[in-house]
Amino acid sequence: MRLVFAGTPSVAVPSLRALHAAGHDIAAVVTRPDAALGRKRVLTPSPVAAAAEELGLAVIRAARLDAEATERIAALSPDLAVVVAYGGLVREPLLSLPPHGWINLHFSLLPRWRGAAPVQRALMAGDRVTGAAVFQLVPELDAGDVFGEIRYEVPADATAGDVLEALADSGAGLLVDVVAGIADGTATAVAQEGEPTHAAKLAIDDGALSWDEPVERVLDRFRGVTPEPGAHTVLDGARVKILAARRADDRTPLAPGELSPVKRGVLVGTGTDPILVERVQPAGKPAMAAGDWARGLRGRPVFGDGDSGGEA
Repeated sequence: MRLVFAGTPSVAVPSLRALHAAGHDIAAVVTRPDAALGRKRVLTPSPVAAAAEELGLAVIRAARLDAEATERIAALSPDLAVVVAYGGLVREPLLSLPPHGWINLHFSLLPRWRGAAPVQRALMAGDRVTGAAVFQLVPELDAGDVFGEIRYEVPADATAGDVLEALADSGAGLLVDVVAGIADGTATAVAQEGEPTHAAKLAIDDGALSWDEPVERVLDRFRGVTPEPGAHTVLDGARVKILAARRADDRTPLAPGELSPVKRGVLVGTGTDPILVERVQPAGKPAMAAGDWARGLRGRPVFGDGDSGGEA
């Protein structure tokens, strides 16, 4: 098929590579404009743009799919358009422009977690099973009929970054199968069933850890916001990022937020059992082992709620 592919972050790259390897004619790749990254604010292509250029594909950089982008895509006469985490909405008349419309690889089991952050919200809610779905884009957000899905059991200590990486790879295979089915006329889509939930985009405040919650809820939030926007807490009015943490084997009773240095890191009390924090980034300092950081603290430090304090 003659395709247009729209995507931006690294999780979209496996799908682009898989469609290219399957022999489809990818007329162009649409991605967000280069972004200023790092301390020197160097303009850097998106991961999808870099992969497209490596594959020798034409790239359309567009901050949104406006009239100009629509005109450029229309000139390519695609049979089908595919979107994986592009970062913008597809509206009419672009939505109906390809004969087969647009399909989307979405990282949840629809209709659960429609929206921008499905994996993050799933982990924050404590979901132990998630997955990916390929569906037909319609004007309503993530509400189209589903061509196929895969289920994924979330490993106990997996972060949102880990799950997204796994689903990006397995979802690429699902996407290739659906495109092949559309090409040969065998693909069928079924209406979504169940009560929708919304996966709103995450903000920095979503990473604030509340130590008076049960250990399961603290770790669910930590895993859901890692690596982005990142988990954090507050010590003496300054924000501390929590980079690596897991349930502790040591069940030493600690008050919520109370710190107790141990050989492998720092135990932190929750509303039930403690967690083991293994890596942190204090405000204004580089990331470091939590045990090394804790040895420089005085007294009996206690973390507060992570909703205040300066940026790290």
